[in-house]
Amino acid sequence: MQEAITSDREVMHGVPVFRGTRVPVKMLFDYLENGDSLDDFLEGFPTVSRELAVQVLEESK
Repeated sequence: MQEAITSDREVMHGVPVFRGTRVPVKMLFDYLENGDSLDDFLEGFPTVSRELAVQVLEESK
């Protein structure tokens, strides 16, 4: 399984992002902490696949 998160100084100044996107992983956790659902997050960031988001959540346990 590929890594779900990448970090590159050339992309978003090294902020960890979802693989293949420019969406910071922190955005997912911000959404969830604010009471939004995973579906809300995915609707707001269509470049992030459900598979990647779930993988990040599983790895954060």
